[in-house]
Amino acid sequence: MVSSANANQQTLVKLLVVAVMMFGFGFAMVPFYRAICDALGLNNVVKADIVANTQVDAGRFVTIEFDANLRSNLPWTFTPVEKSVRVHPGALTQVTYEVRNRSDRAVTGQAIPSFGPQLAAGYFKKLDCFCFTQQTLAPGEVRMMPVAFVIEPGFPQDVNTVTLSYTFFEVEGKGTKG
Repeated sequence: MVSSANANQQTLVKLLVVAVMMFGFGFAMVPFYRAICDALGLNNVVKADIVANTQVDAGRFVTIEFDANLRSNLPWTFTPVEKSVRVHPGALTQVTYEVRNRSDRAVTGQAIPSFGPQLAAGYFKKLDCFCFTQQTLAPGEVRMMPVAFVIEPGFPQDVNTVTLSYTFFEVEGKGTKG
């Protein structure tokens, strides 16, 4: 009977060791999973280096003016809903552009941004923008397109006005079925 009790005790110890190891492995998987996701760039909607400092500089305003242009072959109208906004550096801001397809066919376009002065591009961080993807508008479709951005707090003190300009180009071979 002593040997049976001893065997049961050894089995119990082995099972407890296995249970503790499995429990520890479960805890170790969380940082391992995070490290793999960080290394592969998975599950990152906004990376930490996109907006280095989100502290708002409430003591200063920067005026952002909006401009909208179309290449001559694009049958759209394209205008900013607001012509300008005053923002504090570091503050998240959203503006909207309106685009309308004036043709009787689906048309695909791509917007290209530019900045004045050019140095503003390094401090202007877009978190959401219609310019990230091609836009296909059905015949007669009107769409409101947002741009969410932050002017980084390190923006030069001597610059008080920035112009954000978009030019839409038609993407050839897309949306031209008639």
